[in-house]
Amino acid sequence: MTETKTTKTQTKDNELMSELVRLHTFVPQVDDLVEGTVVEIGKNIIFVDLGSLGTGIIFGREIKENRQLFKELKSGDKISAVIAEPENNDGYIELSVKKAFREQTWNSLDEARKNKETIMVKITAANRGGLIINLNGIVGFLPVSQLATENYPRVEEGDKNKILQHLNKFVNKEMAVKVIDADPTQEKLIVSEKAMEAKKLKEVLSQYKVGEIVEGEISGVVDFGAFIKFKTKQTAAEDEAEEASSQPDMLEGLIHISELDWQLIEDPRKIIRVGDKVKAQIIGIDKDRLSLSLKALKEDPWAKAANKYKEGKKVKGAVTKFNPFGAFVQLDKDIQGLIHVSEFQDQDAMRAQLEIGKDYDFKITSVDIKSHKMALTLAQKKAAEEKAVSTEKE
Repeated sequence: MTETKTTKTQTKDNELMSELVRLHTFVPQVDDLVEGTVVEIGKNIIFVDLGSLGTGIIFGREIKENRQLFKELKSGDKISAVIAEPENNDGYIELSVKKAFREQTWNSLDEARKNKETIMVKITAANRGGLIINLNGIVGFLPVSQLATENYPRVEEGDKNKILQHLNKFVNKEMAVKVIDADPTQEKLIVSEKAMEAKKLKEVLSQYKVGEIVEGEISGVVDFGAFIKFKTKQTAAEDEAEEASSQPDMLEGLIHISELDWQLIEDPRKIIRVGDKVKAQIIGIDKDRLSLSLKALKEDPWAKAANKYKEGKKVKGAVTKFNPFGAFVQLDKDIQGLIHVSEFQDQDAMRAQLEIGKDYDFKITSVDIKSHKMALTLAQKKAAEEKAVSTEKE
């Protein structure tokens, strides 16, 4: 009886010990990341001591493909690798340094993203959307929109070939960037040069307020407006003290096409050019974006329009543009009115009755000085309608 009880107790102890060993023994699996010590380096083979796991082996193919990694490796050095084969025919654990290196690189990229650290990447190619980068064999992308202000392409008419020509200047160069997206599962790496400026830009912009006037130079003209570049307050002060650096800090903001002038503008290039010296008023500061206006410093022509243009008055004007809502009519240099499409049967009838560039007699049906809006109707049509109403009354 005692012997049977002892046997049962021993069996339970053995089972418990086996379970503890199973729980605390690391069984190597494919793609596990391990660390070991280099014990021998041959011409086409490297042996690594993995401690209780056994001996790892790195074959010549891995060495050849990652020559730079092994260039200064010597016995006694620690090395990280990924398990490619838990046990080969000779009892060794086959290792892949390339996989481990990629995994470590992705981990470091994710850490850089979280900590908003700056990293250096090499530009390997360019396309119309941005720059292709490479970091330790991992390919990523730097979109055009994420380029720093000084590197952003200011290309007239948005010519895609010229944009590509500009971006090609960065190929084979290194660039300081910040990681904004790193996803190894999708092999997705997106970086930003623009993010490098964010903190500094925020500090500089804190010196400015909406309504301030700055003086600078037009640095680019595009379909949607123009860019103006001007010295920061600190740089301007250094210049006066004759202590300016060779590369003074500059700020750049956008003057939207609607803020270039009071008149309706179709093409910004017709009224402003790169290199023009201008004064502009700050009308908006949003994080790292600066919005400015040229027309804010010019007299509002609509301020005088209240006296000149009144409801019911007949005026002469030239049709300048059609849109789905009607036709724009130029009454003088800065004042335009709109004859709504509802004044005609449809758009086809409107285009058949009106001609771009031709003068017509109109009658003002409403004026909104605050909103800079004026509604018109054809004077002949209005006269005909009034005559018809008069005849009916008689």
